[in-house]
Amino acid sequence: MANKQQTAVEWFAQQVLDNWNDIDAGARDIMEFLNKAKEMDKEQKRKDCNYWEQMGVLKALKVPNRKTFEQYYTETYKQ
Repeated sequence: MANKQQTAVEWFAQQVLDNWNDIDAGARDIMEFLNKAKEMDKEQKRKDCNYWEQMGVLKALKVPNRKTFEQYYTETYKQ
């Protein structure tokens, strides 16, 4: 059986659960976990976009005015 890739949300939840009793700084630690999860999510989206590009999906769909991943991500997620 292949190892299942952990999503950013699953990673975040696991960090909170694993560290719940040890979190002294509380919100600060949770925000660090959340920021890491956001980075993981962005990287997965980037990989997916690169895959679609390599497979020719966007070209085949004749997507007009295609944006770079960074343009799309910034506009969509305001980050």
